[in-house]
Amino acid sequence: MKLENPNAAGLSAELSLAEWWMPFTANRSFKDAPRILSRAEGMHYWTPDGRRILDGTAGLWCVNAGHARQPIVEAIQRQAATLDYAPTFNLAHPLAFEAATVIARMAPAGLDRVFFTNSGSESADTAIKMAIAYWRAKGEPSRRIIIGRERGYHGVNIGGTMAGGIPGNRKHFPAMMAGVDHIRATHDLARNAFSRGQPAHGAEFADELERLVTFHDASNIAAVIVEPMAGSAGVLVPPQGYLEKLRAICDKHGILLIFDEVITGFGRLGTPFAAHYFNVVPDLLTCAKAINNAAVPMGAVLARTAIHDTIINAAPAGQIEFLHGYTYSAHPLACAALLATQQLYVDEGIFERARTMAPRFEAALHTLKGARHVIDIRNLGLVGGIELEPRAGAAGRRALEAHVKCFTHEKTPALVRFTGDILALSPPLIISEDQIAQLVDTIRAALQSIE
Repeated sequence: MKLENPNAAGLSAELSLAEWWMPFTANRSFKDAPRILSRAEGMHYWTPDGRRILDGTAGLWCVNAGHARQPIVEAIQRQAATLDYAPTFNLAHPLAFEAATVIARMAPAGLDRVFFTNSGSESADTAIKMAIAYWRAKGEPSRRIIIGRERGYHGVNIGGTMAGGIPGNRKHFPAMMAGVDHIRATHDLARNAFSRGQPAHGAEFADELERLVTFHDASNIAAVIVEPMAGSAGVLVPPQGYLEKLRAICDKHGILLIFDEVITGFGRLGTPFAAHYFNVVPDLLTCAKAINNAAVPMGAVLARTAIHDTIINAAPAGQIEFLHGYTYSAHPLACAALLATQQLYVDEGIFERARTMAPRFEAALHTLKGARHVIDIRNLGLVGGIELEPRAGAAGRRALEAHVKCFTHEKTPALVRFTGDILALSPPLIISEDQIAQLVDTIRAALQSIE
């Protein structure tokens, strides 16, 4: 498929769009009217024709320190010239140990063993395998069932797809869906519309887990996996007391609790992890994205020492204890980017900045109450969700149009993510108050201009 007018997007006439099969994209529609990003710096992207786009999504929930930060760029350049790649199967390089120590020291108490992956999807699958391996090593191999949550998102590998609760992601792969069940989602629009921060109603939704324990029996359940705050399904903030109750039920029945912090990790809520924000510590914690500012693909699973030791000590001496890993686990460039990113977070007080900006972000976001098509607004930290009334017979189309309108805004274009009929905001944590106002004003204008 060739562009009829490639210059309209600032693209070379020789550029073919046909060969790349794009992920999570309506390929035919996109290639008829492509939205191309060619450069980034700080809070902005640029298109090939020179238009500057305010980044309202931190790329894809991941560029928390802003784009093209020099300490990270220089760390990657130095590492590429020193040790570009090293295998980590029965070999190692120093940066991997250093990176693991940095992450373990900032993690919630007790989560001090770190297994590196290359993405959030791989982290979810790794955590699920860890949970099953743990119970097998404990002598309880019947504990194999994984409990997810409706509207949950844990990436697109097999384990994450099974445990996830977004129907569209699951419906084409029914043969893979055995061994899982789901508790209900936390969102309750009727009672909690336009909540600021955690909604007041819905802690009792955690009791759904008790029903599944009765149905499956705890002796067959390995783990519960949830996002502390669901992002990809449309910014679903946990009700007050919900996560505490979920932790208590897991403890009561000896079930492992996994937090998927791929979105909430590394300052998004103004704390290192959402586990710190909510003061609820899981048994396993997955992360990725902002671990190294998305400069090089990377993820990790943080495990309690007892889980690590149980798996390690169950194997005979000299035998591989956990038959799992990736060619690029703890890639040297990824580790270099991680160390530079984490130091940048500290040097610039970026998590503290996010905490300071969160109330201002909340106030600005809620000025959209009463804007055209808006039926709910929800927020936590530097995350916001704006739910639009679906168009009859065309669910998701209104939010897609709003996304396009924001991107093509004549004066103040902005990148805004859409999921279903929800606009999701997650700007870099370095966003200013003026940029927050600009982002909200651009959304307001886009909503006013669409039917």
